[in-house]
Amino acid sequence: MTKLLLSIHVLASILVVGPIAVAASLFPRYARKAAEEDGGSAGAVALLHRICSGYAIVGVAVPVFGIATGKQLGVLTDAWLITSIVLTTIAAAILALAILPGQERMIETTSTAAEGTDTDTARSAARLAGLTGVFNLLWAVVVVLMIVRPGSTTGA
Repeated sequence: MTKLLLSIHVLASILVVGPIAVAASLFPRYARKAAEEDGGSAGAVALLHRICSGYAIVGVAVPVFGIATGKQLGVLTDAWLITSIVLTTIAAAILALAILPGQERMIETTSTAAEGTDTDTARSAARLAGLTGVFNLLWAVVVVLMIVRPGSTTGA
């Protein structure tokens, strides 16, 4: 059962978090482009946002299967796992409370673009790019913690 849970957890991590990381990273560039082109890239912007928001819902499977795996392995109280859970919670909060709403605001801004909003769009895109970078960095740290597992007796 542990191998099945771990397999689902790893697959969900790759197949869910990966697309969110890529789509969220591409979003600011295409949103700026859409604002400059009077909506020429609006379809790409909408698609990238749908990927982020859709996969965020399915992304709940990652910590669910991760915690189930940790329980099976008896490591729920290990510092590396608690740290991973905290970092995952912070990453999820950044996605749900900052990135997705920021994308929605940029979509609204680019669809109703008016003169003088170029600075606002650039500023919003830069903020969104920074938040996405933090989100991606948090996930990278979680991946390293999952591989290294401080105090592990596996010798990995």
